[in-house]
Amino acid sequence: MAKHVRAYVGLGANVGDTRANLRHAVRALGALPGVGLRGVSRLYRTKPVGVTDQPDFLNAVVALDVPNGADPETGALALMATLKVLEIAIGRKVRRRWGPREIDLDLLMFGRHQIKVVRPNGRWLEVPHKDAQARLFVLAPLADLAPWLVPPGWGESVEAARRRVAADESQNAVQVVGKL
Repeated sequence: MAKHVRAYVGLGANVGDTRANLRHAVRALGALPGVGLRGVSRLYRTKPVGVTDQPDFLNAVVALDVPNGADPETGALALMATLKVLEIAIGRKVRRRWGPREIDLDLLMFGRHQIKVVRPNGRWLEVPHKDAQARLFVLAPLADLAPWLVPPGWGESVEAARRRVAADESQNAVQVVGKL
């Protein structure tokens, strides 16, 4: 049997039937061959980052046990490719960077590995996700699942990072709105 690692995937959506798209993504991720769905965070309403003239997002994080692959880079690239296929299948349309999305699936962590590798499209895949430590819309749901986790290279737990970033954000930047 293939070796597995715990991966965390961030989910977000702010156009279309956002809740249905997020539920579809969770079901699809849990149904992937060789993958075990180990947890789903609460659902959060979050303010957009970067491009702010768009609707609020709904965000969550899932914990998955996924095949490690021949090596961590191969496993992470395979998972990332699968995430992009799922986005298209769920209806994601190509728009401006940081713009509205029907669904967004981001590989946040892949086991205890630090990975920086070029994807087939020429873009970099960095794991842990290069912006996760500074984004409350990632940290809040990730803290639901793994508050004690100290991701490689962070030097602080997910919960400590969440508290640090939350102190600099407005009170309504991230709000729990239920479960998926």
